[in-house]
Amino acid sequence: MADEEPSFEHLGLDPRLLQAVAALGWRRPTLVQAEAIPLALEGKDLLARARTGSGKTGAYALPLLHRLLLLRRGGKEAAVRGLVLVPSKELGRQARDMLRRLTTFCARDIRLADLSGTEEAAAQRPVLMEKPDVVIGTPSRVLAHLQARSLSLQETLEVLVIDEADLLFSFGFEEDLKSLLCYLPKIYQTFVMSATFNEDVQTLKELVLHNPVTLKLQESQLPGPSQLSQFHIQCEAEEDKFLLLCVLLKLSLVRGKVILFVGSIDRCYRLKLFLEQFSIPACVLNSELPAKSRCHIISQFNKGFYDYIIATDEQDLADPERPPEGKRRKRGGKGHKGEKTKDQEYGVSRGIDFQNVSAVFNFDFPPSVESYIHRAGRTARVDNPGTVLTFVSPAEYPLLANIESALTGDSSETPLRPYQFRMEEVEGFRYRCKDAMRSVTKQAIKEARLREIKEELLNSEKLKTYFEDNPRDLDLLRHDKPLHPAVVKPHLRNVPEYLVPPTLRSVARPFLRKHQRQKRIPPRSNKGQKNPLRSFSFKKRRPRTPATKSKAAPSGS
Repeated sequence: MADEEPSFEHLGLDPRLLQAVAALGWRRPTLVQAEAIPLALEGKDLLARARTGSGKTGAYALPLLHRLLLLRRGGKEAAVRGLVLVPSKELGRQARDMLRRLTTFCARDIRLADLSGTEEAAAQRPVLMEKPDVVIGTPSRVLAHLQARSLSLQETLEVLVIDEADLLFSFGFEEDLKSLLCYLPKIYQTFVMSATFNEDVQTLKELVLHNPVTLKLQESQLPGPSQLSQFHIQCEAEEDKFLLLCVLLKLSLVRGKVILFVGSIDRCYRLKLFLEQFSIPACVLNSELPAKSRCHIISQFNKGFYDYIIATDEQDLADPERPPEGKRRKRGGKGHKGEKTKDQEYGVSRGIDFQNVSAVFNFDFPPSVESYIHRAGRTARVDNPGTVLTFVSPAEYPLLANIESALTGDSSETPLRPYQFRMEEVEGFRYRCKDAMRSVTKQAIKEARLREIKEELLNSEKLKTYFEDNPRDLDLLRHDKPLHPAVVKPHLRNVPEYLVPPTLRSVARPFLRKHQRQKRIPPRSNKGQKNPLRSFSFKKRRPRTPATKSKAAPSGS
């Protein structure tokens, strides 16, 4: 390309798309957009690897919409000509929202349909009968409509997009995708976008791409140390994890929005109940919650309603009973006990555009390098700074070495540095953490799990019609309310100043003073009033004497 910095105006896009780009505040294309869009406009198949938060959605959405606008201008009749496949409901909603923003100035010419929601397939058929230009969905839902003949792509499809391709097979969509390809025409343009290149992406390349241009951008999988700070801290015992987290959050040593990743749903609620003991509100995100509730939580988190989200990363769990690669359980089949309520299309740590996240805490260690990269990619997005802190137990040191090796690459210094924190200085908090952990029993976790699901189902289903008529009230619906199945001990709410280490008082003192100001009752003004305790005076009363007749009084005779 030219030596001067590229701009969207030089890419040859439709003027209406340029208006939308300007309204979004995109000043210039990112690296992946500058490389991918010209090749896509030439009609070539693309396989692009770019790190999370680098603008991959815009890299495929702009050329897709530009081509559809050209077809509409040429007099083509309405039909489904674009298909966007995503691995989760959350990513489907995110892709729909981005496409909707980019079509702000051409909404009459481009219509969208999101099939990745929670609606039944029968409820989505009327939408497909209107022949939208772009359909977004997971492979399983799109395949169901193709098999039911409510969607036809054999003669109309022009562009196929596979977003977050490295996750499709790990989410169990391999068989669905292979079946879906039988319903597509022989010739169509394909964009495959991925954060990493693994064996699944290579298999996908052989299935859907035809003489593709592969873009391996010369950039690290995560932002550099000037933008993303990565730390790890060694926790000798499980108790140390809770102690460290309590100190960091309660003393407000970490400012801004934080995502805490755990490995299971039980751990999710255990951590939430633990934080409730210290009056630290947090939301939970896991596969048991309704999809609408999950999307609403993410939306409110991005708007700044909450500071802390506890999210599960369940897809890559090292489950000894899980079938090996290539022999995974078919979607919709019978699973293990307790899995029937889980949403198999859940994925929060992968590809979701959490906005303005200050830090990501790996409370439970990520099971793979790819999982670490996707988790870390939730912060330091676009040009914003971010921090990743990973809690490491002694048994996880080999996994830490693998991640350090992958992140280091050819450089001599690893970006993952040890977090300098003196645990001995916060030993005064340990007895409080033990006290809180004793209250979070297995029974309390079970009750919290059931209560949360019941409340979210109530919000998601029974109030659906009300919220449709009163959308403003939906913003007032909060998901970080205390569950309180465990006994909450009031003395843990406040932090005595003597517990704060001297080295941290300069940072934590404003936080402590803030709470002291909230508790202090301002004295009443006594100006112009008398203090009843001081103004009361005791006056001696004269003793009563018997009445005597006056000497001057006349006699009664």
